[in-house]
Amino acid sequence: MKLCVLALLATTTACVVGEEMPTEDDLPPERSEAALGNNARTAFNFFVSKGLTKIQAAGVVGNLMQESSMRPTAVEFGGGPGRGIAQWSVGGRWNSGAKNMVSFAASRGMDRWALQTQLDFTWHELTTVPSYGLTELRAATTLSQAVTVFQNKFERCGKCAQGKRMQYAQQALTDYGSGSGAGTSASTCYSGTLERNMPENACVESKFDGLWYQCSDGSWVDRWSDPDPCNGQFPL
Repeated sequence: MKLCVLALLATTTACVVGEEMPTEDDLPPERSEAALGNNARTAFNFFVSKGLTKIQAAGVVGNLMQESSMRPTAVEFGGGPGRGIAQWSVGGRWNSGAKNMVSFAASRGMDRWALQTQLDFTWHELTTVPSYGLTELRAATTLSQAVTVFQNKFERCGKCAQGKRMQYAQQALTDYGSGSGAGTSASTCYSGTLERNMPENACVESKFDGLWYQCSDGSWVDRWSDPDPCNGQFPL
């Protein structure tokens, strides 16, 4: 699915401004830890932390990458109804009905356009609406099964481009599911807060949003999503 992202709104008229559109305030500051984070890795770790296997988590991530490139501020191309990482529809699961993203965020004092909020809501839907396929997803033992279940049960897409979903899922499994020991990489992450590169496993409290991020394989991830210990916390 092609997307109209907020960063392009100032230079293109491809998107029709409608209700439930993100603003500049909903984007992380340029060069901040949040902006430099690896959303796909964060999502993969999130679903594994919920008890999904690496194959199952990769199947979910592959779908979400096809839907939104894992951008929580993603807006469907042409100003269509899709919003967020799963492209929930305005007038539907985004902001209407008994269970929707907007009310979920508001009831918890969370930002609807934040990655964490949308991951939490995805899991909330999976665990509270049986028809969205969590039982079938947990039974999936191959990447193809995991991708297909989430595609058909949760996304319920029209033109699904399943081949692309499979490619993204395989890449996620390769990149994040190898099981290679953390802490052995020489990767560094640039911190916008400290204005310098930080070593693998260093944790930084971002001055931009007050959240903690950890350097993992060259990308910032939310601290809660990475089980490895911090190699120091900054600022001290």
